[in-house]
Order: sequence, then C-alpha cells, then structure tokens
Amino acid sequence: MVAVTPAEQAQAVRMHRAALVEDAVHEIIERNLRNRGWKPYITAYTGYGAPGWARVMGRVLLSRPRPARKKREKVRGWRSFTTTPVSGAVVRVEVGGSVTETRTDRSGYVDCRVKGDLEPGWATVRLHCEGAAPADAPIRVIDPAVRFGVISDIDDTVMVTALPRPMLAAWNTFVLDEHARMAVPGMAVLYERLVNANPGTPVIYLSTGAWNVAPTLTRFLSRHLYPAGPILLTDWGPTPDRWFRSGQEHKRNTLRRLAGEFPEIKWLLVGDDGQHDQEIYSEFAREHPDNVAAVAIRRLSPTQAVLAGAIPGPTETPEAVPSGGKTWFAAPDGAGLWSLLRDTDLTR
Repeated sequence: MVAVTPAEQAQAVRMHRAALVEDAVHEIIERNLRNRGWKPYITAYTGYGAPGWARVMGRVLLSRPRPARKKREKVRGWRSFTTTPVSGAVVRVEVGGSVTETRTDRSGYVDCRVKGDLEPGWATVRLHCEGAAPADAPIRVIDPAVRFGVISDIDDTVMVTALPRPMLAAWNTFVLDEHARMAVPGMAVLYERLVNANPGTPVIYLSTGAWNVAPTLTRFLSRHLYPAGPILLTDWGPTPDRWFRSGQEHKRNTLRRLAGEFPEIKWLLVGDDGQHDQEIYSEFAREHPDNVAAVAIRRLSPTQAVLAGAIPGPTETPEAVPSGGKTWFAAPDGAGLWSLLRDTDLTR
C-alpha cells in the first residue's frame, strides 16, 4: 500500500492556478516524451537519519534513451533545469531487508522518512521505480551519543555566488561552468577542524537553492574538500498556495525539523551577513536555545555587501559578541572564524 501524506491530501483540495498550469504543462510534455521512447531515471540525494530510521530524498525524471557517452568534464548550470519530472510514480525504498513504498510529488520528488536497521556512520538505501535503473542514496546516520553538529549555509558562506544579486545570481546558476565557482577561503579547513575536534559531528548544508543543482553542489563541496553531508535544498516552482516557494521559510522549517529529530544536538549555525541568515538564526536561537551552541557569520567584504544589498560592517576584524543568550562569531573568512572558535568549548 502506498501512503498518502497529509500534505498530499491538502494539495488535492486546493491548488494555486500557477501550480495547475505547471502540472498541465508537465503532463503534456511527459506524455509526448514517453511516446518518443523516453524512460524514467532516479536521481538520489544524500539523506540523513539515526539508528532505526532515515530521511530519504530523490527525484524521478525522464531521460532520452542514448548510448553511453564519455562523462562531461564541464557542466553548465542551465542543464540542471532542463528536466521533465515524473509525478505520481511509485518508488520503493529499500533499507536492508525493509521496503517502504511512496509516490513522487507533483514535481517528481521523493522526501520520506522510512524505518530500517542502520548503524552510525554512512549507509546506503536503494530506490526502485518501474522502468528505471535502481539508484543508491547515501545516508548520514547520526550516532545517538553525538551532542554537536554543524548546519551551514552554502551561498556566500562556503561558495561565492553573489546572491541575492538577480543578474549575477542567474549567471552563476544557469551559465557559469561549475569548475569556475569559487570557494570561500578557509571555510573547508574550519569545518574539517570542527569535525576532527568533535568525532562523529554531522555537517548539514542548508540552502535556498533549487534541488536541480544538488549534484553540482555535491561535486563542488567534494572538490574543495568540504566534509560530506546532506544538502537540503528546495523546489523553486509554484506551490499549491503560491507562485513560488519561500526560501526563508524553507530554512526556518528545516531548522525546526532538525531540532525535533535530534533534540540532544546543539548546532553551530554558520551563515553570512549578505542575506537573511542572521535573522533566521536569531529566531531559531530564541525558539530553540537548547539546540544552538553558537552562531558563526561569515562577514562579506564592503564591496560584496553593497552588491548583495546589505550594509557593510564597520570592520573586517574577527569579533565575538553575545546576542540572545548565544555567542555570535563574525569574521570575513574561515581562518578568522577559527581564530575565534579554537579556544571555545566547541573545539574541545
């Protein structure tokens, strides 16, 4: 039996006009492509969980049948958005000997919590869909004994993307070659040191970016030696009740969910001062003080801040200030943040 979630039931009751139009277009395109021989395939995303359960995420899309080709050495961002989702497809999630069935949503996504026998560390679950080759999804299984973790923004925190500047953001997302993207200096080393100081520390990347770019971001993080971890993104398309999803609400809801799923973990929240990270982290720290160890903010340079629509900070020197009962660390790069964090309880 395929479970129907409350969200799917609510979606069936009322749909925004934009969502109805999008669904109709997807249906026409999917039917035409299937008639031309296109087949479904599964894109699996990195999930997370604990012994006994896992959050599994993936997407079912259509692909043109073609002979095997040499792997692309360079990938343009726009290619990630030229995809056709398969809605309502039955997906079987296999965790050890346990199998759970679910359905893709209207945009082809699967996001479900399943039961399974998992050991702390890294595990793999397998996704099956009729007509598609199985796909393996990595799962970061967090040890119940862990008490510290890192939640990190991506844009302008670990990767220079110049968000939210509309034109440059579009250029970085749709045109720029993924190998041309720049890492923020010192941030990978900072995360590595935090993980080494706290064995078993999970690193979760939380961004307002679209799921379409998840493979690109995964390759970027790996290439620049960031610790592996789940990347929690969102869908940019229409929702049942609005034209576009809210990136800020995505971050707020995800933080609350992680607090509920891992109530014993205190998170170091890492972001930047160019968007809404400070506001969102401040709200979360007030609502869930027992789930926040500290907040680390990467301060943009005066030029970056102006172009990003923010007010430049008075200085680029590292500083630690108390705020809302939590210590906020601010510096222009990973080395500056480490100089503040290395003598705290977070690194002992």
